[in-house]
Amino acid sequence: MTYLSLGANLGNRRQQLTAAAALLSERAGRLLALSRFYETAPWGYDSPHPFLNAAAQLETALAPQELLAATRQIERDLGRTAKTGGAAAYQDRLIDIDILLYDRLVLKLPDLILPHPRMHLRTFVLQPLAEIAPSLQHPVLNQTVAELYCVRHGFVHGHEK
Repeated sequence: MTYLSLGANLGNRRQQLTAAAALLSERAGRLLALSRFYETAPWGYDSPHPFLNAAAQLETALAPQELLAATRQIERDLGRTAKTGGAAAYQDRLIDIDILLYDRLVLKLPDLILPHPRMHLRTFVLQPLAEIAPSLQHPVLNQTVAELYCVRHGFVHGHEK
């Protein structure tokens, strides 16, 4: 079981996210859930182009690196020219697909870190993920997605901090 983050802030964003979800289902496994689309400001850089973001739950037989290769190919097929690296390289994009969690696997490879190392810091990841999997537990932080989302927004047990 895997969970992915989808985002787009250029072109027809809704169409890009819908196409990405369809291609994931066609090439990588069975799409079990897709969140609503959330409009968010760019994270880590300034841009006049807001993002649409979503989260997807995917049942896959692909190994983590095979899934990464499939997501990168889908990004290329949808018009993305290069996956940037590092915080200084954040930029507008037609599509972005990130693997957030792969079962409870903890993995650190040069091109893939699981769970995603910044997912707990990003509202645009946590909000749609909390919609489809609120009780999903982060394998390193040992908190549910709903708890991580509440902490990110200054709420503890439904009350503001």
